[in-house]
Amino acid sequence: MRYKHFENANVDVSELSIGTWAIGGARYGEVNEKDSIAAIHEMIDSGVNLVDTAPAYNCGVSEQIVGRALKGGYRDKVFISTKFGIGDGMDKSGVIPRDASRKACFAECEDSLRRLDVDYIDFYYLHWPDVNTPLAETMDAMLELKKQGKIRFIGLSNHDQAAIEECMKTAQVDVVQLSYSMVNESEKALMQWAAGKGISTFSYGSLGSGILTGAIREMPNWDPLDFRFTFYDFYREPKFSKCQELLKTMDEIAAQNGKPLAQIALNWSTQKDYVGTALCGIRNVQEAKENCAAFDWKLTAEEIAILDKKLAELKI
Repeated sequence: MRYKHFENANVDVSELSIGTWAIGGARYGEVNEKDSIAAIHEMIDSGVNLVDTAPAYNCGVSEQIVGRALKGGYRDKVFISTKFGIGDGMDKSGVIPRDASRKACFAECEDSLRRLDVDYIDFYYLHWPDVNTPLAETMDAMLELKKQGKIRFIGLSNHDQAAIEECMKTAQVDVVQLSYSMVNESEKALMQWAAGKGISTFSYGSLGSGILTGAIREMPNWDPLDFRFTFYDFYREPKFSKCQELLKTMDEIAAQNGKPLAQIALNWSTQKDYVGTALCGIRNVQEAKENCAAFDWKLTAEEIAILDKKLAELKI
């Protein structure tokens, strides 16, 4: 496993992290808790030292599974990352409410500590912006949690530069979490800016919601409400066809190296200095082993140039 130093947090984090949205078991395909826990153990045993979750991943179910997975000494081997600000589910109208108030921050932190069955959270994120709460109020609450020893580091997820700068007036921002992969570089400039401020990046959607594994070559027949349809746009045209063209170039590099496509995608991302760690969802031990093995080798500069040229042509 490879590691990067997170400047503001002053810790070393594995370049691959465990993403747990899917294992919550809601609108993300079939999952099995036993397999999920075995996969988490495999990744930690292979050197991964960060697991990311959130109350919103199926009403706290993901946090509960992570808590169970970290029993038996595994908690001491990892940093835990979780979030607050959108609660643990939808309201009666089907809308996911956003609440970054001081009250919500304290209450959600207590709920997460209980579900995870831990004494403290390492990385605590405001999950999404809340326009109704001043950022200074939110940051002040997080600082109080830090003083209480309930969280160690402050993070922002899905916030723009202006919001991050506003938060920095009240508290040090240690990390940000943004969507980034070969098929989504929309946050590249923000990630580079953050790195210059010592703010390390958790990149999510690192495998393009699965499309960069090469396992899906035809439009899938999932439930229309599946998050891979509703949250991401890789499985809608014209992006789907463009992604399939990218896979052909990845297939050639995969064949030359004798490596699976997922490892190419993970190396392309994490070999960039502005990517701190790539969050990657896993459902079983085989996927865990395959993803961890990506860090036993690297893409050459020539291979990265070939991929970048194709990406420039496709404009995904």
